[in-house]
Amino acid sequence: MSDTMNLADNNNENQAASIMVPIDDKLDAGDSSPDTVDELSMELATIKQPAKRIAIIGSRNLAITHQQIIETLATALVNQGNTIITSGGSYGTNAAAIRGAMKANPQKLKVILPQTIGQQPSDVQDQLIGVPNIVEHADRAMMTLADASRVCNREIIDDCNQLICFLSHTSKTLHTAVEYAEEGHKVVTVFYLD
Repeated sequence: MSDTMNLADNNNENQAASIMVPIDDKLDAGDSSPDTVDELSMELATIKQPAKRIAIIGSRNLAITHQQIIETLATALVNQGNTIITSGGSYGTNAAAIRGAMKANPQKLKVILPQTIGQQPSDVQDQLIGVPNIVEHADRAMMTLADASRVCNREIIDDCNQLICFLSHTSKTLHTAVEYAEEGHKVVTVFYLD
């Protein structure tokens, strides 16, 4: 009986020592492995940076608990020396990111608006009082808010090292923003709310 146990133990040890690599995952001659290595090393370098430019964007429709989590996250990120980049919003993800960053250090907050402050609702204008670094776009004044927001999301992503996005599975605009960030080789963290 002990011989059977030892044989089973040896089989388990051999199985544990061997590594199975699926054939589909192997690189072929046409793959550009140097690019993959470069991308991974760039992402690692971004993660290791002591202070990053972190974009926080996401849904407007959030439960209060989600808003509190985002606010706490933004505060903690700024306290670690990071800069938060977001857009305006009287409620939801952007508003929570603004509140959190303002608590920690207003100088470490950059708000990029899709249009101008004057085109924002009064509650958004009120929230932006005291924000020292606001970027407005009068050139987008004639665009619809949806179109201006899409352009704004790209501008925010272009300006960051890392993107944190809070969205639902049905949010087409935010999914497009996440894809754009991934194509730009940004470090991307996505939180689904549904």
